Amino acid sequence: MTGGFPIVPLGRVALPVERPEVPAAGTVYRQIGVKLWGGGAYERGSIDGSQTRYKTLSRVEADDIIVNKIWARNGSVAVVPEGLSGCYASSEFPTFAPIPEKLDSRWFHWLTRTKTFWEQCDEKSRGTSGKNRIRPELFLEIGIPLPPLSEQRRIVARIAELAAKIEEARNLRRQSVQEADALARSVTHQILRSSGEYREVPLESVCADIIDNLHSNPVYAEEGVPCVRSPDVGWGELWLDKTLRTSEEEYIRRTGRGEPQPDDIVLVREGGGTGKAAIVKEGQRFSLGQRVMLLRPDKNLVQPKFLLQQLLSPAIHEEQVVPLLKGSASPHLNIGVLRKLRFLLPSLSEQARIVIYLDSIRARIDALTCIQAETAAELDALLPSILDKAFKGKL
Repeated sequence: MTGGFPIVPLGRVALPVERPEVPAAGTVYRQIGVKLWGGGAYERGSIDGSQTRYKTLSRVEADDIIVNKIWARNGSVAVVPEGLSGCYASSEFPTFAPIPEKLDSRWFHWLTRTKTFWEQCDEKSRGTSGKNRIRPELFLEIGIPLPPLSEQRRIVARIAELAAKIEEARNLRRQSVQEADALARSVTHQILRSSGEYREVPLESVCADIIDNLHSNPVYAEEGVPCVRSPDVGWGELWLDKTLRTSEEEYIRRTGRGEPQPDDIVLVREGGGTGKAAIVKEGQRFSLGQRVMLLRPDKNLVQPKFLLQQLLSPAIHEEQVVPLLKGSASPHLNIGVLRKLRFLLPSLSEQARIVIYLDSIRARIDALTCIQAETAAELDALLPSILDKAFKGKL
Protein backbone atom coordinates (compact mmCIF):
# COMPACT_ATOMS: atom_id res chain seq x y z
CA MET A 1 0.00 0.00 0.00
CA THR A 2 2.43 2.59 -1.24
CA GLY A 3 1.86 5.71 -3.27
CA GLY A 4 1.37 9.41 -2.81
CA PHE A 5 -0.09 9.25 0.72
CA PRO A 6 2.11 9.29 3.83
CA ILE A 7 2.06 6.11 5.93
CA VAL A 8 1.49 6.74 9.64
CA PRO A 9 1.09 4.40 12.62
CA LEU A 10 -2.54 3.84 13.51
CA GLY A 11 -1.73 4.96 17.04
CA ARG A 12 -1.36 8.55 15.81
CA VAL A 13 -4.95 8.74 14.63
CA ALA A 14 -6.81 6.33 16.96
CA LEU A 15 -6.81 5.86 20.72
CA PRO A 16 -7.73 2.92 22.96
CA VAL A 17 -11.17 3.30 24.48
CA GLU A 18 -13.01 1.35 27.17
CA ARG A 19 -16.51 1.78 28.53
CA PRO A 20 -16.45 -0.97 31.15
CA GLU A 21 -19.50 -2.37 32.85
CA VAL A 22 -19.77 -5.16 35.42
CA PRO A 23 -22.34 -7.62 34.04
CA ALA A 24 -25.38 -7.95 36.29
CA ALA A 25 -27.71 -10.92 36.50
CA GLY A 26 -31.09 -10.04 35.04
CA THR A 27 -29.64 -7.47 32.64
CA VAL A 28 -29.57 -8.33 28.94
CA TYR A 29 -26.44 -7.48 26.95
CA ARG A 30 -26.30 -7.38 23.17
CA GLN A 31 -23.05 -8.94 21.94
CA ILE A 32 -20.93 -7.87 19.01
CA GLY A 33 -18.74 -10.08 16.86
CA VAL A 34 -16.31 -9.43 14.00
CA LYS A 35 -16.23 -11.40 10.76
CA LEU A 36 -13.00 -12.51 9.07
CA TRP A 37 -11.37 -10.87 6.05
CA GLY A 38 -12.93 -7.44 6.48
CA GLY A 39 -16.47 -8.82 6.54
CA GLY A 40 -17.53 -6.28 9.15
CA ALA A 41 -19.12 -6.40 12.59
CA TYR A 42 -22.30 -8.33 13.37
CA GLU A 43 -24.61 -8.94 16.32
CA ARG A 44 -23.96 -12.28 17.97
CA GLY A 45 -27.14 -12.29 20.01
CA SER A 46 -27.99 -11.30 23.55
CA ILE A 47 -27.05 -12.87 26.88
CA ASP A 48 -28.05 -12.38 30.48
CA GLY A 49 -25.34 -10.92 32.68
CA SER A 50 -25.21 -14.18 34.61
CA GLN A 51 -24.18 -16.10 31.48
CA THR A 52 -20.78 -14.50 30.84
CA ARG A 53 -17.52 -15.63 32.40
CA TYR A 54 -15.98 -12.16 32.05
CA LYS A 55 -15.85 -9.86 35.08
CA THR A 56 -16.35 -6.79 32.91
CA LEU A 57 -17.77 -6.08 29.47
CA SER A 58 -17.04 -3.01 27.36
CA ARG A 59 -19.73 -1.07 25.50
CA VAL A 60 -18.95 -0.08 21.93
CA GLU A 61 -20.23 2.95 20.08
CA ALA A 62 -20.67 3.79 16.41
CA ASP A 63 -17.39 4.42 14.55
CA ASP A 64 -15.29 2.53 17.11
CA ILE A 65 -12.61 0.27 15.67
CA ILE A 66 -13.03 -3.21 17.13
CA VAL A 67 -10.44 -6.00 16.92
CA ASN A 68 -10.71 -9.73 17.54
CA LYS A 69 -7.40 -10.46 19.28
CA ILE A 70 -7.20 -14.07 18.10
CA TRP A 71 -8.36 -13.65 14.52
CA ALA A 72 -6.98 -10.22 13.67
CA ARG A 73 -4.36 -12.11 11.66
CA ASN A 74 -7.24 -13.24 9.45
CA GLY A 75 -8.68 -9.77 8.96
CA SER A 76 -11.10 -9.82 11.92
CA VAL A 77 -11.11 -6.04 12.35
CA ALA A 78 -14.11 -3.78 11.82
CA VAL A 79 -15.63 -0.35 12.31
CA VAL A 80 -18.78 -0.47 14.46
CA PRO A 81 -21.85 0.58 12.43
CA GLU A 82 -24.65 2.71 13.87
CA GLY A 83 -26.95 -0.29 14.24
CA LEU A 84 -24.55 -2.05 16.63
CA SER A 85 -23.89 0.97 18.83
CA GLY A 86 -24.52 -0.03 22.43
CA CYS A 87 -23.45 -3.66 22.02
CA TYR A 88 -20.93 -5.17 24.39
CA ALA A 89 -17.63 -6.96 23.88
CA SER A 90 -15.30 -8.91 26.14
CA SER A 91 -11.64 -8.16 26.72
CA GLU A 92 -10.90 -10.35 23.71
CA PHE A 93 -12.20 -7.48 21.55
CA PRO A 94 -10.19 -4.30 22.29
CA THR A 95 -11.67 -1.14 20.84
CA PHE A 96 -10.20 2.13 19.62
CA ALA A 97 -11.73 5.50 18.83
CA PRO A 98 -10.59 7.35 15.68
CA ILE A 99 -9.48 10.94 16.30
CA PRO A 100 -12.17 12.75 14.27
CA GLU A 101 -9.87 15.57 13.10
CA LYS A 102 -7.42 13.06 11.63
CA LEU A 103 -9.20 9.84 10.61
CA ASP A 104 -12.57 9.29 8.95
CA SER A 105 -13.93 5.97 10.26
CA ARG A 106 -15.25 5.15 6.77
CA TRP A 107 -11.71 5.43 5.40
CA PHE A 108 -10.57 2.89 7.95
CA HIS A 109 -13.58 0.67 7.20
CA TRP A 110 -12.46 0.24 3.61
CA LEU A 111 -8.87 -0.29 4.74
CA THR A 112 -9.97 -3.33 6.77
CA ARG A 113 -11.02 -4.99 3.51
CA THR A 114 -7.57 -4.89 1.90
CA LYS A 115 -5.02 -7.67 1.71
CA THR A 116 -2.18 -5.34 2.71
CA PHE A 117 -3.94 -4.49 5.96
CA TRP A 118 -4.57 -8.18 6.71
CA GLU A 119 -0.91 -8.94 6.12
CA GLN A 120 0.13 -6.29 8.63
CA CYS A 121 -2.30 -7.72 11.21
CA ASP A 122 -0.82 -11.16 10.62
CA GLU A 123 2.73 -9.87 11.01
CA LYS A 124 1.91 -8.07 14.28
CA SER A 125 0.22 -11.22 15.63
CA ARG A 126 3.13 -13.59 15.05
CA GLY A 127 5.17 -14.74 17.99
CA THR A 128 2.83 -13.28 20.58
CA SER A 129 1.61 -15.45 23.42
CA GLY A 130 -1.86 -16.96 23.58
CA LYS A 131 -2.46 -18.43 20.12
CA ASN A 132 -0.96 -15.45 18.31
CA ARG A 133 -3.35 -12.93 19.82
CA ILE A 134 -2.52 -9.43 18.66
CA ARG A 135 -1.67 -7.07 21.50
CA PRO A 136 -3.42 -3.67 21.38
CA GLU A 137 -0.13 -1.76 21.42
CA LEU A 138 1.12 -3.77 18.42
CA PHE A 139 -2.15 -3.24 16.57
CA LEU A 140 -1.60 0.52 16.91
CA GLU A 141 1.80 0.15 15.19
CA ILE A 142 0.14 -0.87 11.91
CA GLY A 143 0.89 1.69 9.22
CA ILE A 144 -1.98 3.17 7.24
CA PRO A 145 -2.02 5.59 4.29
CA LEU A 146 -3.33 8.91 5.51
CA PRO A 147 -4.25 11.78 3.18
CA PRO A 148 -5.88 14.94 4.56
CA LEU A 149 -9.36 14.44 6.01
CA SER A 150 -11.04 16.18 3.07
CA GLU A 151 -9.30 13.80 0.66
CA GLN A 152 -10.29 10.79 2.78
CA ARG A 153 -13.91 11.87 2.53
CA ARG A 154 -13.75 12.46 -1.22
CA ILE A 155 -12.23 9.04 -1.87
CA VAL A 156 -14.61 7.29 0.54
CA ALA A 157 -17.58 8.78 -1.32
CA ARG A 158 -16.17 7.54 -4.61
CA ILE A 159 -15.53 4.04 -3.24
CA ALA A 160 -19.06 3.87 -1.85
CA GLU A 161 -20.46 4.93 -5.23
CA LEU A 162 -18.51 2.25 -7.11
CA ALA A 163 -19.24 -0.43 -4.49
CA ALA A 164 -22.96 0.30 -4.83
CA LYS A 165 -22.75 -0.16 -8.60
CA ILE A 166 -20.92 -3.48 -8.14
CA GLU A 167 -23.60 -4.70 -5.73
CA GLU A 168 -26.32 -3.59 -8.13
CA ALA A 169 -24.68 -5.62 -10.89
CA ARG A 170 -24.48 -8.64 -8.57
CA ASN A 171 -28.16 -8.35 -7.72
CA LEU A 172 -29.16 -8.06 -11.39
CA ARG A 173 -27.20 -11.22 -12.24
CA ARG A 174 -28.66 -13.15 -9.32
CA GLN A 175 -32.11 -11.95 -10.27
CA SER A 176 -31.69 -13.10 -13.87
CA VAL A 177 -30.84 -16.65 -12.75
CA GLN A 178 -33.73 -16.71 -10.27
CA GLU A 179 -36.14 -15.51 -12.94
CA ALA A 180 -34.87 -18.16 -15.35
CA ASP A 181 -35.40 -20.87 -12.72
CA ALA A 182 -38.90 -19.56 -12.03
CA LEU A 183 -39.63 -19.59 -15.76
CA ALA A 184 -38.51 -23.22 -16.04
CA ARG A 185 -40.78 -24.23 -13.16
CA SER A 186 -43.67 -22.31 -14.70
CA VAL A 187 -43.13 -24.00 -18.08
CA THR A 188 -43.03 -27.42 -16.38
CA HIS A 189 -46.27 -26.62 -14.60
CA GLN A 190 -47.96 -25.45 -17.80
CA ILE A 191 -46.87 -28.55 -19.72
CA LEU A 192 -48.21 -30.89 -17.06
CA ARG A 193 -51.50 -29.01 -16.90
CA SER A 194 -51.89 -28.41 -20.64
CA SER A 195 -53.53 -31.69 -21.54
CA GLY A 196 -56.60 -33.36 -20.10
CA GLU A 197 -55.40 -36.65 -21.57
CA TYR A 198 -52.83 -37.24 -18.83
CA ARG A 199 -54.04 -39.82 -16.35
CA GLU A 200 -53.84 -38.93 -12.67
CA VAL A 201 -52.49 -41.87 -10.70
CA PRO A 202 -51.01 -42.37 -7.21
CA LEU A 203 -47.24 -41.96 -7.14
CA GLU A 204 -46.72 -45.51 -5.87
CA SER A 205 -48.27 -46.91 -9.07
CA VAL A 206 -45.32 -45.66 -11.18
CA CYS A 207 -42.68 -46.98 -8.76
CA ALA A 208 -41.32 -50.50 -8.92
CA ASP A 209 -40.16 -50.04 -5.33
CA ILE A 210 -40.07 -47.43 -2.55
CA ILE A 211 -37.12 -47.95 -0.20
CA ASP A 212 -36.88 -46.10 3.10
CA ASN A 213 -33.74 -45.62 5.19
CA LEU A 214 -33.05 -47.63 8.35
CA HIS A 215 -34.10 -44.84 10.74
CA SER A 216 -30.91 -45.36 12.73
CA ASN A 217 -27.77 -43.29 12.99
CA PRO A 218 -25.07 -44.46 10.56
CA VAL A 219 -21.73 -45.50 12.01
CA TYR A 220 -19.35 -43.21 10.15
CA ALA A 221 -15.72 -43.84 9.25
CA GLU A 222 -12.92 -41.61 7.99
CA GLU A 223 -12.87 -43.45 4.68
CA GLY A 224 -15.19 -45.80 2.85
CA VAL A 225 -18.51 -45.68 1.02
CA PRO A 226 -20.53 -42.43 0.82
CA CYS A 227 -23.64 -42.22 3.02
CA VAL A 228 -26.12 -39.74 1.58
CA ARG A 229 -27.92 -37.32 3.90
CA SER A 230 -30.30 -34.48 3.10
CA PRO A 231 -27.49 -31.86 2.60
CA ASP A 232 -26.06 -34.12 -0.13
CA VAL A 233 -29.24 -33.85 -2.22
CA GLY A 234 -29.89 -30.77 -4.33
CA TRP A 235 -32.75 -29.80 -6.61
CA GLY A 236 -31.94 -32.39 -9.25
CA GLU A 237 -28.31 -33.00 -8.27
CA LEU A 238 -26.69 -35.58 -6.00
CA TRP A 239 -23.38 -34.49 -4.43
CA LEU A 240 -21.15 -37.36 -3.30
CA ASP A 241 -17.79 -35.56 -3.14
CA LYS A 242 -18.28 -34.21 0.39
CA THR A 243 -20.52 -36.87 1.93
CA LEU A 244 -19.71 -38.58 5.19
CA ARG A 245 -18.43 -42.15 4.80
CA THR A 246 -19.10 -45.56 6.30
CA SER A 247 -17.20 -48.83 6.31
CA GLU A 248 -18.07 -51.56 3.83
CA GLU A 249 -19.79 -53.51 6.62
CA GLU A 250 -21.96 -50.52 7.52
CA TYR A 251 -22.77 -50.01 3.84
CA ILE A 252 -23.98 -53.62 3.57
CA ARG A 253 -26.11 -53.19 6.70
CA ARG A 254 -27.66 -49.96 5.46
CA THR A 255 -28.48 -51.33 2.01
CA GLY A 256 -30.17 -54.47 3.26
CA ARG A 257 -33.50 -53.19 1.93
CA GLY A 258 -31.97 -52.54 -1.48
CA GLU A 259 -28.89 -50.95 -3.01
CA PRO A 260 -29.28 -47.71 -4.96
CA GLN A 261 -29.28 -48.32 -8.72
CA PRO A 262 -28.82 -45.99 -11.71
CA ASP A 263 -32.05 -44.10 -12.45
CA ASP A 264 -33.35 -44.44 -8.89
CA ILE A 265 -34.56 -41.17 -7.34
CA VAL A 266 -33.17 -40.05 -3.97
CA LEU A 267 -35.84 -38.05 -2.15
CA VAL A 268 -35.45 -35.98 1.02
CA ARG A 269 -38.42 -36.83 3.26
CA GLU A 270 -37.54 -34.91 6.44
CA GLY A 271 -36.14 -31.55 7.50
CA GLY A 272 -35.93 -28.14 5.86
CA GLY A 273 -35.11 -29.61 2.46
CA THR A 274 -38.09 -31.96 2.33
CA GLY A 275 -39.03 -32.59 -1.28
CA LYS A 276 -35.56 -32.18 -2.79
CA ALA A 277 -34.77 -35.00 -5.17
CA ALA A 278 -31.96 -36.20 -7.44
CA ILE A 279 -31.41 -39.03 -9.88
CA VAL A 280 -28.78 -41.70 -9.30
CA LYS A 281 -26.18 -41.81 -12.06
CA GLU A 282 -24.13 -44.73 -13.35
CA GLY A 283 -21.23 -45.56 -11.03
CA GLN A 284 -22.65 -43.78 -7.95
CA ARG A 285 -22.41 -46.15 -4.99
CA PHE A 286 -23.73 -45.10 -1.60
CA SER A 287 -26.07 -45.98 1.24
CA LEU A 288 -28.92 -43.95 2.70
CA GLY A 289 -28.48 -41.91 5.84
CA GLN A 290 -31.44 -40.66 7.82
CA ARG A 291 -34.04 -38.33 6.25
CA VAL A 292 -33.69 -39.68 2.70
CA MET A 293 -35.31 -42.51 0.74
CA LEU A 294 -35.32 -44.10 -2.71
CA LEU A 295 -37.99 -44.22 -5.40
CA ARG A 296 -37.35 -46.82 -8.08
CA PRO A 297 -39.24 -45.94 -11.28
CA ASP A 298 -41.21 -48.62 -13.11
CA LYS A 299 -39.65 -48.01 -16.52
CA ASN A 300 -42.57 -49.73 -18.23
CA LEU A 301 -44.68 -46.79 -17.10
CA VAL A 302 -42.44 -43.80 -16.47
CA GLN A 303 -39.13 -42.37 -17.61
CA PRO A 304 -36.84 -41.75 -14.59
CA LYS A 305 -36.09 -38.16 -15.65
CA PHE A 306 -39.79 -37.46 -16.11
CA LEU A 307 -40.47 -38.78 -12.62
CA LEU A 308 -37.74 -36.51 -11.25
CA GLN A 309 -38.99 -33.46 -13.15
CA GLN A 310 -42.52 -33.91 -11.89
CA LEU A 311 -41.40 -34.49 -8.29
CA LEU A 312 -39.63 -31.13 -8.41
CA SER A 313 -42.40 -29.35 -10.31
CA PRO A 314 -45.08 -27.13 -8.76
CA ALA A 315 -47.60 -29.89 -9.50
CA ILE A 316 -46.15 -32.04 -6.72
CA HIS A 317 -43.68 -30.01 -4.65
CA GLU A 318 -45.58 -26.74 -4.28
CA GLU A 319 -49.18 -27.96 -4.56
CA GLN A 320 -48.89 -31.20 -2.59
CA VAL A 321 -45.69 -31.44 -0.52
CA VAL A 322 -45.29 -27.87 0.78
CA PRO A 323 -48.88 -27.61 2.15
CA LEU A 324 -48.23 -30.76 4.21
CA LEU A 325 -45.16 -29.17 5.81
CA LYS A 326 -46.56 -25.77 6.77
CA GLY A 327 -46.71 -25.15 10.50
CA SER A 328 -44.75 -28.29 11.30
CA ALA A 329 -41.92 -27.92 13.82
CA SER A 330 -40.32 -31.01 12.29
CA PRO A 331 -41.14 -31.07 8.55
CA HIS A 332 -41.41 -34.59 7.19
CA LEU A 333 -43.17 -36.48 4.44
CA ASN A 334 -45.06 -39.51 5.67
CA ILE A 335 -44.45 -42.51 3.42
CA GLY A 336 -48.15 -43.39 3.40
CA VAL A 337 -48.94 -39.88 2.14
CA LEU A 338 -46.04 -40.02 -0.32
CA ARG A 339 -47.43 -43.16 -1.91
CA LYS A 340 -50.73 -41.40 -2.60
CA LEU A 341 -49.35 -38.17 -4.09
CA ARG A 342 -51.17 -37.33 -7.31
CA PHE A 343 -48.97 -38.04 -10.33
CA LEU A 344 -49.85 -37.03 -13.90
CA LEU A 345 -49.02 -39.85 -16.30
CA PRO A 346 -48.81 -39.21 -20.06
CA SER A 347 -47.69 -41.88 -22.52
CA LEU A 348 -44.01 -42.83 -22.60
CA SER A 349 -43.59 -41.08 -25.95
CA GLU A 350 -45.13 -37.90 -24.55
CA GLN A 351 -42.88 -38.18 -21.49
CA ALA A 352 -39.84 -38.43 -23.79
CA ARG A 353 -40.94 -35.29 -25.65
CA ILE A 354 -41.43 -33.37 -22.41
CA VAL A 355 -38.06 -34.49 -21.03
CA ILE A 356 -36.24 -33.37 -24.19
CA TYR A 357 -37.98 -29.99 -24.13
CA LEU A 358 -37.34 -29.36 -20.42
CA ASP A 359 -33.73 -30.51 -20.77
CA SER A 360 -33.20 -27.90 -23.48
CA ILE A 361 -34.56 -25.20 -21.17
CA ARG A 362 -32.39 -26.43 -18.30
CA ALA A 363 -29.32 -26.35 -20.55
CA ARG A 364 -29.96 -22.67 -21.27
CA ILE A 365 -30.40 -21.93 -17.58
CA ASP A 366 -27.19 -23.79 -16.77
CA ALA A 367 -25.37 -21.74 -19.40
CA LEU A 368 -26.79 -18.55 -17.87
CA THR A 369 -25.73 -19.73 -14.40
CA CYS A 370 -22.22 -20.40 -15.69
CA ILE A 371 -22.01 -16.89 -17.15
CA GLN A 372 -23.33 -15.49 -13.87
CA ALA A 373 -20.61 -17.35 -11.94
CA GLU A 374 -17.92 -16.01 -14.26
CA THR A 375 -19.16 -12.43 -14.00
CA ALA A 376 -19.52 -12.81 -10.23
CA ALA A 377 -15.85 -13.73 -10.03
CA GLU A 378 -14.99 -10.68 -12.11
CA LEU A 379 -17.09 -8.48 -9.83
CA ASP A 380 -15.43 -9.99 -6.75
CA ALA A 381 -12.05 -8.99 -8.15
CA LEU A 382 -13.20 -5.49 -9.02
CA LEU A 383 -13.58 -4.06 -5.50
CA PRO A 384 -10.07 -5.09 -4.32
CA SER A 385 -8.68 -3.41 -7.44
CA ILE A 386 -10.64 -0.24 -6.68
CA LEU A 387 -9.42 -0.22 -3.07
CA ASP A 388 -5.82 -0.73 -4.15
CA LYS A 389 -6.03 2.33 -6.41
CA ALA A 390 -7.85 4.34 -3.76
CA PHE A 391 -5.20 3.86 -1.11
CA LYS A 392 -2.44 4.58 -3.58
CA GLY A 393 -4.01 7.93 -4.40
CA LYS A 394 -5.09 6.89 -7.90
CA LEU A 395 -8.86 7.11 -7.51
